[in-house]
Amino acid sequence: MTNLPCSGYSHCMGRLYIIATPIGNLGDITYRAVETLSASRAVFCEDTRQSRKLMSHLGISLPLHSCRGQNSASCIPRVLQLLDDGADISYLSDAGTPGISDPGSRLVRATREAGHDVVPIPGASAVTALISVSGVAGRGWFFEGFLPPKGAKRVRRLTELAGRGDPFVLYESPHRIGKLFDELREAAAGFQVVVGRELTKLHEQIVGGTVEDVAEMLANGGIPTRGEFAVLVWTGKSR
Repeated sequence: MTNLPCSGYSHCMGRLYIIATPIGNLGDITYRAVETLSASRAVFCEDTRQSRKLMSHLGISLPLHSCRGQNSASCIPRVLQLLDDGADISYLSDAGTPGISDPGSRLVRATREAGHDVVPIPGASAVTALISVSGVAGRGWFFEGFLPPKGAKRVRRLTELAGRGDPFVLYESPHRIGKLFDELREAAAGFQVVVGRELTKLHEQIVGGTVEDVAEMLANGGIPTRGEFAVLVWTGKSR
């Protein structure tokens, strides 16, 4: 990690580093992420228990502080004070890139508004991993993340996404993946899908086909309803 020199200044403001972490396979951590974490004064994270496992694996011992949506009112001022004091701070979500579908965006906004530099340390992300093996990259696609968990709002949003005509990516839990494909049969009948289950992990599974094909695989146990899911949906038609 290279910081701008502070010589000639009476005070140097710290930087906030937004660090992508593995979504499963610990080998996906980058050299730059390890270097940046090692040089940080402190690490703020979504869940200290999860981040401690990663830090222990990397052999890095630093103070870990919780910073997520529920306690942002108290943790953000602490981060800003440390940055004002010249400390470089790292932020981690449980897995993947913070601020995409995980916490971090509120902290980033507050840090930028306070005049501090926010530096991305890119790496693993479930959405880009799935897109890279889908065959639709470069077409233009839309990232939705998690749909509303239930109700008419969920169905309405899914219908809107299908009606756009662009490929879109959803995240879904194992508890609702069957329900999602029941809804896709209604909102996106005949569309193509690529499903990534447990991406980068030991039991990674990537399957593709029509909505109906994959729904049948789920119903017959060909796709276990365990682990986290990323789902790409598209019309299957060339543009």
